[in-house]
Amino acid sequence: MSQKNQTLGEFIIENQSSFKYTSGELSRLINSIRLAAKVVNHEVNKAGLVDIIGAAGDTNIQGEDQQKLDVYANDKFIQTMTKRNIVCGIASEEEDDFIAINSQDENNQNKYVVLIDPLDGSSNIDVNVSVGTIFSVFRRVTPVGTPVTIEDFLQKGNKQVAAGYVVYGTSTMLVYTTGDGVNGFTLNPAIGTFYLSHPNMQFPEDGRIYSVNEGNYIHFPQGIKNYIKYCQEEEGDRPYTSRYIGSLVSDFHRNMIKGGIYMYPKSSKANNGKLRLLYECNPMAFLAEQANGKASDGFVRIMDVEPTELHQRVPFICGSKNMVEKAEEFMQKAE
Repeated sequence: MSQKNQTLGEFIIENQSSFKYTSGELSRLINSIRLAAKVVNHEVNKAGLVDIIGAAGDTNIQGEDQQKLDVYANDKFIQTMTKRNIVCGIASEEEDDFIAINSQDENNQNKYVVLIDPLDGSSNIDVNVSVGTIFSVFRRVTPVGTPVTIEDFLQKGNKQVAAGYVVYGTSTMLVYTTGDGVNGFTLNPAIGTFYLSHPNMQFPEDGRIYSVNEGNYIHFPQGIKNYIKYCQEEEGDRPYTSRYIGSLVSDFHRNMIKGGIYMYPKSSKANNGKLRLLYECNPMAFLAEQANGKASDGFVRIMDVEPTELHQRVPFICGSKNMVEKAEEFMQKAE
């Protein structure tokens, strides 16, 4: 079948042999994410027309104002995965605690848990800038048929069996990996089908874009300050271009295609950085490594970090391999 016209559904079936666990369950799981993404995409694209933009009046577990669309996306993803009886547990950045799913079938054989950031970059909704959904999938570690526990969610990133994101932009794309490379699918909105548009996505080893909120420069560790200065020096192919959208999915997506580095370091204002290990950093690290990139906290591989709590934050440096290694060099020298 020509890749050009291959749908996401066809791709999953054709490639399920590369997934080392039961392929049917994973197919159903990716399909449920695809379905929820289409519903959320529809709402994101009409957000300016109806009363779903702006804050909902609640704050999430992180103390951040929840945008109305955040709440909608969270509900849609949870409903879709719960109703279709695919996973045994869900953890969401928008929920205080994980959700244990009791299957209607008393012999609940579901083996997967999903961790999700339903609408990453949602502070950009009101100004029509791309937002996204990030997801991470693990096999449970507690016995099948019993209720899930916190232990099923607090797994190192290197135990992920799948991860991906949906970017709701000028076109809507679903990008995912099951540990056998990274592939991107673009939604044809006229017929509601995702088609393979970006097979075997790879970070260029070097890049010329650095993405960091330079407004926080004064608060950054010395190693990051030194690396930013290095990016700005006039030497060789430098200075690099600064590009920062403030939506992790969008910044990551651009850098994977064009070559670049994304940084959200710790700072004097946020001692562990701002990004969440389980909902943002682990899935993006898995995608990066599968796409020939790298992800670390400046010293340690992100996917080797031992999680201790659901909403744990970590410093995050991710992107083209040579750029991340250069940033790590600056971090280590400054210690």
